[in-house]
Amino acid sequence: MAQTEAPKYFDLIKNGIFKENTIFRLALSLCPSIAVTNNLRNGVLMGTAVLFVQVMVNITISLMRDFIHPRIRLPIFMLVISGWVTVTDMTMAAFAPEAYKQMGLYIQLIVAFASILARAEMFASKNTFVPSMFDGIGMGLGFLFALTIISFFRELLGKGSLWGLQIIDAKPLLIMILPAGGFFAVGILMGFFNWLSVKYEKKGL
Repeated sequence: MAQTEAPKYFDLIKNGIFKENTIFRLALSLCPSIAVTNNLRNGVLMGTAVLFVQVMVNITISLMRDFIHPRIRLPIFMLVISGWVTVTDMTMAAFAPEAYKQMGLYIQLIVAFASILARAEMFASKNTFVPSMFDGIGMGLGFLFALTIISFFRELLGKGSLWGLQIIDAKPLLIMILPAGGFFAVGILMGFFNWLSVKYEKKGL
């Protein structure tokens, strides 16, 4: 496969966090943004798991790109993703069992995340090790950033706490920790970040 010209590494990271944020801009892999963000710990752990898988998949595909036949590239990509998700799943089960009881199913569903497969197809399979690694870091950090912001507001407003520690001594908005609250939080934050993007694009930033 032909190698594309890689942009500056910082631009790759900034692109993944802001311009092509998986949740807020591309609206991909939305299931965990609703299902596991009712508390900050789960949001951060899920985001970290996706960051790890995204980086390792990008690195692996970039190193294998010259040996993957174009006709079987998608099954190979899925096999690589499945391997790294299995590593992540087993590691979390061993070292964070309490959190794993609540979100283990969603860790396994990372295999089906369109965002990870898309970066393997669009970027890692066409670029060398270093830019592919930075692209994975950027996309993974964007996902982690989105889940952290969503879970921060949902736990704070829905329980009055952060990471299980009580912060606000007032009646919480219980709807925020329910699925309906997740849709509401994601929609509001998605609209806000898209508004910011349009505003700064008009200024040429």
